[in-house]
Amino acid sequence: MDTTLQDPLVGQVLDGRYRVDARIAVGGMATVYRAVDTRLDRVLALKVMHPSLAADASFVERFIREAKSVARLAHPNVVQVFDQGTDGAYVYLAMEYIAGCTLRDVLRERGALQPRAALDILEPVLAALGAAHRAGFVHRDMKPENVLIGDDGRVKVADFGLVRAVDSVTNTTGTVLGTVSYLAPEQIEHGTADPRVDVYACGILLYEMLTGEKPHDGDSPAIVLYKHLHDDVPPPSAAVPGMAYELDELVASATARGPEVRPHDAVALLARARDARARLGDEQLDAVPPQALASEHDNADDRTSVIPRALTVRRPLPVNEEDEGADAAHRTSRFRSPPPLPPRGRTALRRGPMAIVIGVLLVLGLGAGVWYINSGQFTKVPPLLAKTEKEARDRLADAGLDAGQVSEAYSDTVERGKVVATDPEAGARIRTNDSVSLTLSKGPRTVRVPDLDGYPQDKARSLLEDEGLKPGMSTREFSDSVPAGSVISTEPGKGTEVRAGSAVALTVSKGAPVDVPDVAGDDLEDARAELEEAGLEVKVATERVTSEYDAGRVARQDPGPGGRVAEGDTVTLTLSKGPEMAEVPDVVGDSVGEAREKLEGAGFRVDEDRGLLGLFGDTVKGQSVDGGDSAPKGSTITIEIR
Repeated sequence: MDTTLQDPLVGQVLDGRYRVDARIAVGGMATVYRAVDTRLDRVLALKVMHPSLAADASFVERFIREAKSVARLAHPNVVQVFDQGTDGAYVYLAMEYIAGCTLRDVLRERGALQPRAALDILEPVLAALGAAHRAGFVHRDMKPENVLIGDDGRVKVADFGLVRAVDSVTNTTGTVLGTVSYLAPEQIEHGTADPRVDVYACGILLYEMLTGEKPHDGDSPAIVLYKHLHDDVPPPSAAVPGMAYELDELVASATARGPEVRPHDAVALLARARDARARLGDEQLDAVPPQALASEHDNADDRTSVIPRALTVRRPLPVNEEDEGADAAHRTSRFRSPPPLPPRGRTALRRGPMAIVIGVLLVLGLGAGVWYINSGQFTKVPPLLAKTEKEARDRLADAGLDAGQVSEAYSDTVERGKVVATDPEAGARIRTNDSVSLTLSKGPRTVRVPDLDGYPQDKARSLLEDEGLKPGMSTREFSDSVPAGSVISTEPGKGTEVRAGSAVALTVSKGAPVDVPDVAGDDLEDARAELEEAGLEVKVATERVTSEYDAGRVARQDPGPGGRVAEGDTVTLTLSKGPEMAEVPDVVGDSVGEAREKLEGAGFRVDEDRGLLGLFGDTVKGQSVDGGDSAPKGSTITIEIR
């Protein structure tokens, strides 16, 4: 059944201007319709806040803020907002209509995407968010439902309904707004949001595109929130064996639980995404994902919701209590305490006092012993990733543990001086008072680009690999001073400090430029000798063409005369099979205009010979090739005018 038939707005004209034609989607805070602006006669999308929320001044204010915020973002990857207004109980935004689908639709239908497709979607999303971040806004609700993919392939970010100015972000008490699967830990724990929460959500988005599934799942929203707080996002290669390390690295960087470890905004993450793409080959970019991961998707946890901050308290795993009468978009999961133990039976009271005392002492003693053996001697290693050494030592002390050996290791994702690994790892069972070894980050391993100027290309590539760098794209340029095949320069330049594993582009010399001689019309052997004398190779095309030149002579050359090529480059010669012959029309007695029209129509050029007596004449008295004879097409026929 078409539920749009039951929607009271479908078929109505809102605010005397917008005719509502169909319902497109329903979200946690608003419904989106396809509508027509009757004044401008254009199709647009109409986002109408749920009437139950329109009575809440804070929601209306947020709704209006979206219109004002997005109106300031003139970016091709941001859905444009045209208008904002109210009509009775309805508060609406008039927005650009994108014919197509959402990223959620794509993931639901196809499951995991090829890395190239995932990056093709991620990059314009980051470009849009980067524009918002640089303009001072945070989206706060990035998810596949808010990524629109047009029928023409354009990617646009929609629904800035939770947008907030960066400089106004403060702690919020009581509730967190967002979608549980994409909330950053600091949003859950403290209610804070800066550009790095969008970076985190985009990391989750990328993981989902690469694997077809979310990194954290659970039977209730509370369990998902708990995992965001306490579990790292696994590398995509754990779900898709063979996935490129660069993609694991990109996801890990974006989804680091500590916001200080993530790229500071979407522009920085976009740079890392493009760098990762540049380091991947076609085989890695076009790797076919396992489609078995595509599954029917329950979107209950993908709606923008009001989430109680109580869910973020670090307690035992939560038990879901769903308020059946509540709107799914505002579903609340609560922690439930275990039920009290039932009272002991009266039979115990009929025993003698001494027996009771002995029994209690035995139970207490045995219970304490079992607790000590099974639990009291052990604890778990607390999560210490991205903590300073002091913070890590304090946390270990709070857990009754000591800090053991401290070592250092390079890390591309964890800030210098902070914990990158522990031994045993976080969550491991360990005896109380045992020690935990800490590995602190030395930051990314960096190397200097070596001086490769003048080295042959093969040697230069080998030297880059010896330094822990990757040879990047090679371009060729003319050089009067550097021999052909040797390096002119690098990008980044020599001496530049870069991260290990980075790609270095090479500019390689083509040698001094050579001007291509003009050999059209020459005999083949003469043309070959002239080109080889100029230091060029000669190739003869297998097919011949008709031309004005005699058979066997050079009809055309590629590159053409005057072109600049490198010494040793090849010039391809195409030989003539002779001119195409055509019958010459008889134009004697015709006027000059008639004669010219006939001859040019037959494929000839025309020249006039008037002499002294024909300066003012207009009649053809003779022609250089008699009418009825054959001549090469394109050749010149001279007409005598008297």
